[in-house]
Amino acid sequence: MALKHFLDTQDFSKKELLDMIELSRMIKAADKQGCTPHLLEGASLAMIFEEPSTRTRVSFEVAMTELGGHALYLKPGEIHLGVRESLHDTAKVLSRMNDVIMARTLKHETITGLAQYADVPVINGLTDYNHPTQVVCDVMTMMEHLPAGKKLEDTHVTFIGDATNVLSSLMLICTKLGMHFTHAAPKKYQAPAEWVNWAQANCAESDGTLTITDDPVAAVKQADFIYTDLWWWVGQEDQIPERRAAFMPDYQVSLKLFNQAPAHAKFMHCLPASRGVEATDEVMDHPRSIIFDQSENRLHTEKGLLVYFVYPRMKHPSEALKAFHQGKVEAFLNQPQTGLVK
Repeated sequence: MALKHFLDTQDFSKKELLDMIELSRMIKAADKQGCTPHLLEGASLAMIFEEPSTRTRVSFEVAMTELGGHALYLKPGEIHLGVRESLHDTAKVLSRMNDVIMARTLKHETITGLAQYADVPVINGLTDYNHPTQVVCDVMTMMEHLPAGKKLEDTHVTFIGDATNVLSSLMLICTKLGMHFTHAAPKKYQAPAEWVNWAQANCAESDGTLTITDDPVAAVKQADFIYTDLWWWVGQEDQIPERRAAFMPDYQVSLKLFNQAPAHAKFMHCLPASRGVEATDEVMDHPRSIIFDQSENRLHTEKGLLVYFVYPRMKHPSEALKAFHQGKVEAFLNQPQTGLVK
């Protein structure tokens, strides 16, 4: 099978993305009955983290274990990623010892560099530009909570807040799938022109729609799902006072704003959240909040993504071939001249 990486949802067709989600849903159904298939038995996942994570680390590590494989946590400072060793050499070494690499990097250029040199699939666990594994999970979660009688293509998704890496990925996957996407933010913090152009190109092919506005109330009027995220990213801490002033209170997802949406609207957040900042506790803990469904679905979609990219590349030897090699090694070990048998 040709080598494929999962760096950006833009690299895949609508059908391919829906296939990833359908595979994740099938594996989730198996998991709920206690019989997750060991499709990646014996496989290894190298997990590179340039910053700490809760959901990404736990979901990938548990996913690999439950699929019959093994995950290695390579924490910040533990490997020589682009410092004492080039990205080229790190990618080549990890490819020789693992079946797949997942990386959570501060700069998008780091993961594209890894993918350029890796000989196994590289999965993007988050960069400063995008978060594709999160939004595959988000669309799967939306599919589980679609309003009665609505198809995915009829769905209105509103993102309120800064142009984060999650906004980038969510806007692109929704428009790729033919959904109706709205971004509400002060003009200074709206999606950059390049992202908008990509999303509009998606809409031209999928019949989706894209709306960019600075009116949060208008943005939620037709929303089936209201999504928000942190108002600042790593390295933007010095901008916190300015950003708070720009977003508060109009762009905070408060109960007042939530009530402007249709009565069936669901609230979403990728987490971690700054409670009481981008969203109030009343909304985060609301009966129509599905934030913890999202979190759980990270596990199921990581399983789906790992299987999608790794399983077709694995060797699947017959039981006879396994027995042949085991017998050959055991016969060697049982020879007195090896010095291993007394």
